[in-house]
Amino acid sequence: MSSTQAPHPHHRPTLAEVAAIAGVSHQTVSRVINSYPGVRPATRDRVRAAIEQLGYRRNTAARSLATRESRLIGVIATGSFLYGPTSTLSSIERAARDNGYMALLATMKNAEETDLNLAVDQCLEYSVDILIIIANQEIWVRYADGLDLDIPVIVVGPRSANLNNLTCMSVDQTRGAEMAVEHLHSLGHRHIGLLAGPRDWVDAQQRLAGALDTCSRLRIDVDVFEGDWTGGEGHRVGMEVARMPRHERPTAVFAANDQMALGMLSAFHEAGVSVPGEISIIGFDDVPDARYYSPSLTTIRQDFETLGSRVITTSLNLLRGIGSEPGLVPPILTVRASTAAPPDFTQL
Repeated sequence: MSSTQAPHPHHRPTLAEVAAIAGVSHQTVSRVINSYPGVRPATRDRVRAAIEQLGYRRNTAARSLATRESRLIGVIATGSFLYGPTSTLSSIERAARDNGYMALLATMKNAEETDLNLAVDQCLEYSVDILIIIANQEIWVRYADGLDLDIPVIVVGPRSANLNNLTCMSVDQTRGAEMAVEHLHSLGHRHIGLLAGPRDWVDAQQRLAGALDTCSRLRIDVDVFEGDWTGGEGHRVGMEVARMPRHERPTAVFAANDQMALGMLSAFHEAGVSVPGEISIIGFDDVPDARYYSPSLTTIRQDFETLGSRVITTSLNLLRGIGSEPGLVPPILTVRASTAAPPDFTQL
């Protein structure tokens, strides 16, 4: 065991100090504290001796002695300020509170395995009853699928292929994209643009796949532009589309989120391209201000309140050993003023 000096008696020992005394990683200490298998007996003894030496105690005042529940739900998410992730997080926190639980948030700047390990261990240190991972990127989904914990793990995000028994919940991204393209088709558009989100985001992948499949099914010509979720990128692509010869450019654009759609609206206004007179725009999310732009934005609304409620209900069912079918939350087409029939279209 390390000869590291014990801290001042009025100092509350930390998990990192236990790890230093025992000569192990903080992850190993966390696994010993939470009684996970796979730790060598000698290592487990060193950690327990360090805990005793320091007088380390977990901050589990909320844990019920009768039920051994902490009433804490660990939620791991990025520090993103995008509307979708922040709305998902808020809805989960409210639903947890409504059910008598507190959400313990661990945010990360980068989606790297070392950061994910640290976030999980931080949640486990507080003895959370449930772990929820808001998985924006593919690496998060693969990481969550490889976790072997004795508490329920829920992924909030579209289900990917080749998973084991991971419980995934989300708004139906594929169906939302299908609805957007079907709406444009119903208005008479036969040549549209798709402004996609970042390639490494699972939501962006599923929205693009759903849109492309629907374009193929409905025999719609399509131009694909790659975006990054920001209004600035929407503005850049909007100016690119506006500079196209009128007979070559699409008559409508489906942007994979509202921020990019609103950036395009601004670009078309600057370029003198009438919306929806010359080109229609539909977004995805239904951000609160979408109805107040000119023209107001047609979009696909994600029902985050229902999603948060279902995530918590499913999590608690799993905690209590009750089977639950996660399912997908249906999106909602919200038609406003930014979409109309294409120029010179006459319904047969």
